[in-house]
Amino acid sequence: MRAPLPAAFLQVPIAHRAYHNRAERRPENSRGAIKAALSAGYGIEIDLQLSADGVAMVFHDERLERLTEATGFLRDYSAAALGQTLLRDCDDGIPTLTEVLALIAGRVPLLIEIKDQTDTMSETDGRLEAATAAALANYSGPVAVMSFNPHSIAHMARLAPALARGLTTSLYDPESWAPLAVETCDRLRAIPDYDPTLCSFISHEAADLASVRVAELKAQGAVILCWTIKSAEAEAKARRIAQNITFEQYPALLPS
Repeated sequence: MRAPLPAAFLQVPIAHRAYHNRAERRPENSRGAIKAALSAGYGIEIDLQLSADGVAMVFHDERLERLTEATGFLRDYSAAALGQTLLRDCDDGIPTLTEVLALIAGRVPLLIEIKDQTDTMSETDGRLEAATAAALANYSGPVAVMSFNPHSIAHMARLAPALARGLTTSLYDPESWAPLAVETCDRLRAIPDYDPTLCSFISHEAADLASVRVAELKAQGAVILCWTIKSAEAEAKARRIAQNITFEQYPALLPS
């Protein structure tokens, strides 16, 4: 079953890691950044990592140092401990997916990226995917999941077949993606898992939107989103191909 991407995802720009601005005390994936996106009327993109006790946490990095004063891997901390771990430049702890879903409450489209838990884009143990599916089981707003790791999306196709799903995709330049194996980069560049995982969209690296493979997928009916737009000029260029954008560092134009 290929669950379609809800129409709401094509109606407003999507704030990358929510509408974040550390200078205004709303760092990425924070409650403040989510509230700012809601206030502005933007869609929201967030990232998920898994806590030691199996809870889906809204956080981008594997490690805590860049975004908090704590050290080490997020996966080694409980959800309760992470909730008490303050994000830099604000007074918020790291939220759970369930907390974020309650905050958004279906008011804007929510795009969820499940971060690769393997570092090799290989088969996962399915724990983060199961936690994600469980948190979303009774959520009624427009929502979709995606991942760079196609194995994660295969899990989501099994766990939540009615949920829209896609692949986060890239040019996969081996130098930029090191230490990911060159062979893996070569394979993923061709986006071979779109049909086997019954996806309805991709979110593709903006600099590579003109690729032949993206054009092929669009011609077959795939919705094309892209990451990450950082200026109005880049947005105008991306929208020649992409049907919507994820953005940061500037106020994307909302429809009138």
